[in-house]
Amino acid sequence: MLLATAAAAAGCNKPKAERFLGFCLVANRGTRSVAVVDLTRFRTRQQIPLDAAPSQILSVPKTTKAYVLAPDAGTIYEIEAGLLTITRRIRAGNQAIAMRLSRSGDALWVLYRDPASLVEIPFDTLRPRRRIKFAAPPDDFDLSLEADDASVVTRADRSIAIVSLAQASVAHTIHAASEPSLGRFRKDGRQLIAASEVDRSLTIYDVPSGKTVVRLPLAVAPRRMCFTSDGNLYVNGDGMDAVVSVYPFRTEVWETLLAGHAPGAMAVSESTQPPSYLLVSNPDADTVTVLDVESGKLIAQVQVGRQPGQIIVTPDNQYALVLNEKSGDMAVIRIFSLGGNQAGGERVKRYKSAPLFTMIPVGEQPVSAAVVALS
Repeated sequence: MLLATAAAAAGCNKPKAERFLGFCLVANRGTRSVAVVDLTRFRTRQQIPLDAAPSQILSVPKTTKAYVLAPDAGTIYEIEAGLLTITRRIRAGNQAIAMRLSRSGDALWVLYRDPASLVEIPFDTLRPRRRIKFAAPPDDFDLSLEADDASVVTRADRSIAIVSLAQASVAHTIHAASEPSLGRFRKDGRQLIAASEVDRSLTIYDVPSGKTVVRLPLAVAPRRMCFTSDGNLYVNGDGMDAVVSVYPFRTEVWETLLAGHAPGAMAVSESTQPPSYLLVSNPDADTVTVLDVESGKLIAQVQVGRQPGQIIVTPDNQYALVLNEKSGDMAVIRIFSLGGNQAGGERVKRYKSAPLFTMIPVGEQPVSAAVVALS
């Protein structure tokens, strides 16, 4: 009787799943819409129709606004989460590639292929301000977190432009030995990490001079990068069912980790207390593979919907939200359950199979999402 009472008490003391006061806005390419998911109830509240197919959505910290990019129309939509409606829109070109939040948080920088340019769009006016032009259509860009610098990759002429945003001009151009596919600044902004799918390598450049620091061969053709908060890097791509762990500050490849079949999008879940997790979507297997950031060991696999893509971790680090592009829903994984510390968690530890918290229909072909806090 005492044992039963103790077991019941232990069950009552397990941490309960708390709701996040806010919305997850999901960009649906297939239905040209944005789904509003209420994270206090884990259900879709409504659909916001668009007049073009979206590819990316960003939220702005400490506000209730989000911005949606429809690349083929060159249009950006502003959504006010408090009103659940489109409040403004702007078209600053014919074909866009991607957008990023400025270092100061008061504007978007949008990369356009037509016309070939990088355009600043301040939030106060939502009109183009600075426009930096390029000779050839670009393919990828990044913004430094520590300086007003941008990098713009152009695959056709194997170049990487280092752009001074303050002066709205190209500071210098790096001519890569092999075709670059994407580039990301190191956390301190002093070096640029350029990936080449063709060459299966990372090349690290010194940003002020443009000189090559080191070339790092990889076991995969790098297509995706994911950073931890301390600036370490994970890379994956075609060629191996693995992610490659890279230490940019040591300019070295650390190890190659098996990460399920055909790994895709990645996200890192970090909190003040360990463990931290690397979550990797496996689109062909309809799963998410979870690795321990510290040890690199497999923690669990989670069965989600069909063809999982982008993974978003909520700001409170309680949930991972997985967009399933083929089944048109969003899988919700409770981070706490990944360690197998909940009731019945021995099964997670033994069989490496973690439970799904819930599944939410969101729309046809969800491709991007952002979380907006309401408090």
